[in-house]
Amino acid sequence: MPEPDLTNAQALAASQHGVLSRHQAVECGLSAGRIDRLVRKRRWRCLRAGIYLVRGDPVPALAARVMAVQLAYGPRAVAVGPTAARLWRMQGPLSGPGYEHLHITVPGRSGGSLVGLRLHGWDVPPGETTLYKGIRLSTPGRTLRDTVLLADRYAAVSVIDSALHQGLIDTGDLAELEEANGGRAGAARTRTWWGQADGRAHSTFETRIRLICADAGIPPESLQHPVYDATGRLAGHADLAWPSRGVIVEADGRDPHSLPGALFTDRRRQNRIASSPGRLVLLRFTWSDLQHPREIVAMIRTALERGSSG
Repeated sequence: MPEPDLTNAQALAASQHGVLSRHQAVECGLSAGRIDRLVRKRRWRCLRAGIYLVRGDPVPALAARVMAVQLAYGPRAVAVGPTAARLWRMQGPLSGPGYEHLHITVPGRSGGSLVGLRLHGWDVPPGETTLYKGIRLSTPGRTLRDTVLLADRYAAVSVIDSALHQGLIDTGDLAELEEANGGRAGAARTRTWWGQADGRAHSTFETRIRLICADAGIPPESLQHPVYDATGRLAGHADLAWPSRGVIVEADGRDPHSLPGALFTDRRRQNRIASSPGRLVLLRFTWSDLQHPREIVAMIRTALERGSSG
């Protein structure tokens, strides 16, 4: 026989990314003993004190982990910084080493780094918070303001690029966001990063190569540059290009370019680009090439010099 109280609890959890508080479970009609038995039988998993994951996900999704913290800390808890950026699906290296913690702000509380959690005492006003898929998080603009303070330059510019590319913010917003961060700890080192963003970048890999080239004094003349074949048909768009020198660069990143179907599409597109008229030089780099930025610069510089002499 179905248990109405358990069914109600599971339905409520389903609306909260699979997460439920002990208090909510009791309100659904479950007794303390019944809750404890569900945990002992591993039907429910304790994510935090009094907070449970009631479905069998082997690894709790980011949204579930954030919801668990918000249920634990109450309605004033807001996901911010790198955590909010990931929830907004902004691209950038925000899930590897250094970003394991959930970044949450609770006004008046800042506990540093707790287990899996970094509490910030930032004052995020109502106008800079929103509800997205049932989770309280900072707006895209405020998310960027906080994230750049916690990230290195490559990660920060990648996230800004991604937000621009997705239309979460506009280029006209950048100066205002940079100014709004004035006076905050760490803002001085990030001041120039805002102006280095470009929403035409399709991935953090493209962003990184662009910045490497800019730092070497050879910034690309164009991004997503259209290339046409001998019949005048569009062959594709080169990720980075120096059309005046006849040099184009393709960034074969891990995602989405590394997917088998995408690899086939990319190769066909790149072959069409390489066979286009005009003696174009096509250079391709993979993610592992980022470990050798000087080699990237040397190869592009050599190609540019040949283009100039030709």
